[in-house]
Amino acid sequence: MADHAQHHHASHRSADDQYLVTPPGAGYEHTDADVGVMVKFAFWLAVSAVIVHFGLGAAYSLLIRQAVEAPDTRPYPIVTDTAPRLPAAPRLQAKPENEMYEFRLKENADLHSYGWVDKDGGIVHIPIEDGMRLMLERGVPTRDGATAPQPGQAGMMPSDSSSGRVLERRRQ
Repeated sequence: MADHAQHHHASHRSADDQYLVTPPGAGYEHTDADVGVMVKFAFWLAVSAVIVHFGLGAAYSLLIRQAVEAPDTRPYPIVTDTAPRLPAAPRLQAKPENEMYEFRLKENADLHSYGWVDKDGGIVHIPIEDGMRLMLERGVPTRDGATAPQPGQAGMMPSDSSSGRVLERRRQ
């Protein structure tokens, strides 16, 4: 009967019975990284870090030695009293507010004064108030000699298709 109980017990093994023979963690995963390769990598990484730091230190001390032995006697452009060189044109406006103010003053002077536009061609400019008054008195000249509608021609407007050369009566 003891044989039968032992045989019965051996046929009904549990899932945890495998740990009785080999405890967990006793083996290793065959796909793990090789420790030797990782140690070599860490060693060469440390060696390269030391070399880089010594190289930077040597370069820094060389720069300091050059600065002490041969100081730059040229002053910086900001310190000098000479006028700075301007870059090639076109340049940004140095003071756009002032330039706009001067431009408006010139425009205003041109709008309210008499002067020559082309002396050889006989072209002049007159004050804007006089120009508007003359336009109202004479009408707008057109290419074929017709004039714009006069105040007495009520309802007559330049036609769109003739670019203003022909007058037509518009419906209101």
